[in-house]
Formats: sequence, C-alpha cells, structure tokens
Amino acid sequence: MWGEKVSQDESHRAPIIGYHRAPLSQKFGAPRQPNLVALTSVIEMRAPYDTPAAFVGLEAFSHIWVSWQFHHNYLDKGNGLHKADREFRPQVRPPRLGGNQKIGVFASRSMYRPSALGLSVVKLERVAVVQGRALLIISGADMINDTPIIDIKPYVAYSDAIAQAESGFAPTAPVSSEVTITESAYAQFITLVHTGESGRGDNKPTDTEPATVAALLYKIQNQLSLSDIDAIKALIAQDPRPAYRRHELKMPFIMRYKSVDVSFQLLESGQLQISSVVAVSL
Repeated sequence: MWGEKVSQDESHRAPIIGYHRAPLSQKFGAPRQPNLVALTSVIEMRAPYDTPAAFVGLEAFSHIWVSWQFHHNYLDKGNGLHKADREFRPQVRPPRLGGNQKIGVFASRSMYRPSALGLSVVKLERVAVVQGRALLIISGADMINDTPIIDIKPYVAYSDAIAQAESGFAPTAPVSSEVTITESAYAQFITLVHTGESGRGDNKPTDTEPATVAALLYKIQNQLSLSDIDAIKALIAQDPRPAYRRHELKMPFIMRYKSVDVSFQLLESGQLQISSVVAVSL
C-alpha cells in the first residue's frame, strides 16, 4: 500500500549470481573507477545462472552494467562484523579531493555506503562457454577477486551516456603518474614468468580458450605472462597510495598482482618506480 511504513529491519535481499575472478586479490592497487585500466578479468556465474541461454544476445553489446558488493568491508572478523563496519557514515573523504575534504557519502562512490553495493560499466570482451557454463570475459573492472556479483545488464549508449552531464568534483579522469622499473626488478619479473611457464606447461598462453573452467580461471588469476608488466605499470600509474601519503619519498608500498608482490616507491623526480617483484609465499 502506498505510504505504508516499512520496518527499519526490513531489507531487500538479492541473490549472488556469480563472482568476479581477477588478478587483484587485495583492495590496494585496484582502480578507483572502472575503465581506468584495461585489466582482463572474468565473471564466473553460479548455477543456475551460468546457463548459456541466459546470455543469448548479450554479445551484441560492447559494454555491460555490473552490480556488485563491497565484500571486503563486511568480512567476518570472528565475532561478527565490527561495529564500525555497521554504522552509517554520512560523510567520507574522497581520494580525488586529497583525502582531507569531507563530502556526503551519497555525493561519492565510496565503498562505505549503507547498501555496500557498487555499480560499474565494463567492456564485455566475450561470453565464453566452457564445460557447458557461461563465463563473461570483461576488461576495465574496478572490482577485486572474489567480488560477489548481484546483477548484469546491457549498457545502452543512447540512454546511458549523457554527453552534457556534469561530474562535480571529478570533471576529468585523474592524471596518471609515470612509472619506471629497475633492471633488477624486471629481471625478477622475467624469471618468474619463465618459472611459471616451465612449471605449468599445460597452461602456457595460447590463442585458444582453455578447455576447463579451472584452467581459464588459473590463467586470469595466477598465471604470469610477459604482458602483465604493462598491466602492473598501468595499475601503479593510477597511484593507489593513500592520498595523505603521496608525498612520502622512497617509502615502499606493495601491490599484490596474481602470484607476485610488486614493491614500488616515489622518487624525487616524481616518478613511481617498481623496485622488486617477488613470488607470493602462500
């Protein structure tokens, strides 16, 4: 009934239809907005939503809307959620404003919002059908590995793209930093690529689709290839460091990418330099 009072405890529950599988397993390093880095990833659909019939016609669209959940904000800490994770935060400090100025949470895309929901437009590279299951190969996502997916819809340019739209405190894309890599770090990277190729010859990069879902996900999430150095540089060029620490010279920061930890630091020249690439100890 119109005007009916809704209980404060009442909430809408949406099913998790899939999970995002990506090279980035931690929030640090993830792009702050979609389409800043053309990083390839996969949406692995859950049954029964992985039936290929559900995606007939989707490949006619170049981009899709993805609704997803900020799951790392609400991880179980052993005794349930921390109180701070449950409280409503009416204001946030966007990195775009230097991390100091506060604005309303609903005037931002902050992850700390009541619904814990994210919304992204990403490029649909293709719909892959592997072992009878539909998987969406996408690029440009700002989601990390294992992000729960709530919904998928086609992006329709004539109604979704508004050329005259105003973008408030973020009128243009952020300026990318210049990224360099030391000779020793590059040598470490090359060694790790070759080690991975010799250790898993069955998963060497090919132009054909992997025969199993497990092989496809391994390729996306773990298998290091020569082209990954460009992806690593592009991610670091977005400067994932906290805004209040961006002035710190020669202070190492570590970004986990696939199976490696990448250390980088700010130089006096203003460049961000990759200083080491080491295998993750699991």
